[in-house]
Amino acid sequence: MSPARPSLVLAPSHPVLMRTWVGFAAMCLGMFMAVLDIQVVATSLPAIRDALGIPAESMSWIQTAYLIAEVIAIPLTGLLTRALGMRVLFAIAVSAFTLASIGCAASTGFVPLIAARVAQGFFGGMLIPLVFSAVFLLFPFRLQGFATTLAGMLAVLAPTVGPIVGGWITQTTSWHWLFLVNVAPGILACALGLTVLARDVGDRALLRSLDLAGLALLAVCLASLQIALKDAPHRGWLAMPVLALLAASLIAGTMFVRHMVASAEPIVQLRTFHDRGFAIGCALSFILGMGLYGSVYLMPVFLGFVREHGPLAIGTVMLVTGVTQLVTSPIAVELERRGNARLLTLAGFALFGIGLGMSGFATRETDFDGMFWPQIVRGGAIMLCLLPPTRLALGNLAPEAVPDASGLFNLMRNLGGAIGIALIDTVMFGRAPVYAEALKQRLLAGDISAADIVGLPPNALSGAIKVPLDPAIEAFVRPLVEKAALVQSINEAWLMLAGAMLLGCGLVLLVPSRPLSMK
Repeated sequence: MSPARPSLVLAPSHPVLMRTWVGFAAMCLGMFMAVLDIQVVATSLPAIRDALGIPAESMSWIQTAYLIAEVIAIPLTGLLTRALGMRVLFAIAVSAFTLASIGCAASTGFVPLIAARVAQGFFGGMLIPLVFSAVFLLFPFRLQGFATTLAGMLAVLAPTVGPIVGGWITQTTSWHWLFLVNVAPGILACALGLTVLARDVGDRALLRSLDLAGLALLAVCLASLQIALKDAPHRGWLAMPVLALLAASLIAGTMFVRHMVASAEPIVQLRTFHDRGFAIGCALSFILGMGLYGSVYLMPVFLGFVREHGPLAIGTVMLVTGVTQLVTSPIAVELERRGNARLLTLAGFALFGIGLGMSGFATRETDFDGMFWPQIVRGGAIMLCLLPPTRLALGNLAPEAVPDASGLFNLMRNLGGAIGIALIDTVMFGRAPVYAEALKQRLLAGDISAADIVGLPPNALSGAIKVPLDPAIEAFVRPLVEKAALVQSINEAWLMLAGAMLLGCGLVLLVPSRPLSMK
């Protein structure tokens, strides 16, 4: 007979004490630092590479190591919550994340930095589902919308403000502070969590019976998938190393699912997917990850390579999304409390898709003004894409199922982001040469509209070019053509993301109509 599950903290029916809110705020602070860390470091990879002498082809592993460890940790959080209790696990995760941040700052070479980044990603990954579990375990139904808003707002605000924070740190201090900035908030969050969060009972026996075979299969599945998604846009999706990684991920994933279904104490409770609301909620979380992380990735690419802005200027432009999100969050909370979750989710994904589609018609001169309204629409839609789907996915589950379900729900958003970015890179790297060749042929044919797209004056063409180009002229025109082609391929990527949001709208219609649990 399997050991009895520990008694998790249940959502209280009595008034929530201030110490509960303080403890939850501490958890949100830890999660915010973990999510922010990814974007802060991304803006300053060249500075870190130069300081430590890291080869250019290895630079991306600074981010990849973090992301691989993160996606492995997220689905394990439910088991560890049952084993250690939410309070203890949070204290361990945030303190280990803080120590790993110090290790990153103290690194003197590539290997110690990667080792510290793995530790950062693993323990930082636990902080995300822990917070969303706490929403349903610490608060009654009437407060869950507000708590979800606070957590969700910080989760999606961090990628928005990350570029400006990273740019400011890089331009005003040394690269070490990209990691040391986590230390003070980490200490504060750990101290508050241990002091004010309610003590909950864990079942340590679960650690002694930890399914190492299942853990190994999960690690191989997710790590192989993450590396394949990183390499596929550059090597090609049909390259043998990429196909081998995808095959390894598929085989390990299939074996993991079969192993979990047959296990008496599975690492991840896959049976939760039998709940249609949860399954569709996870699919919506995946699609939101594509749009959210994809948009946060595309904007710096456009502003950096097309407009040639620095990290600080890029972050300034992208603040529009974050500010809009902050302003509209109270409205989203009220709508979520009073409105129909399915209709609100449908409206959120439709608006987010419209905002993505609006960015799909940029030109080489598009800048802050042209990006303003698309960001306003997306920023206003984000909380509607997060709040109601979170309730649809987790709101009807039993309290003891929430930690595992929260891990899976958040994992799907991260996987959606990883796959979305891989598809974006595939579109950009694959379509930009096609667009460049088409523009070149149009210019050679004397097409004045092509000259305008590229940025040449109308009188630069006086008809079809039939003689060999002067090398100096070709050297001048080629970068303009390549930049214009990049703009067109980025636009195509924006429209691809908008299409994914439309798919999300269709999935919302499949959500079962039922009253939410008034826990």
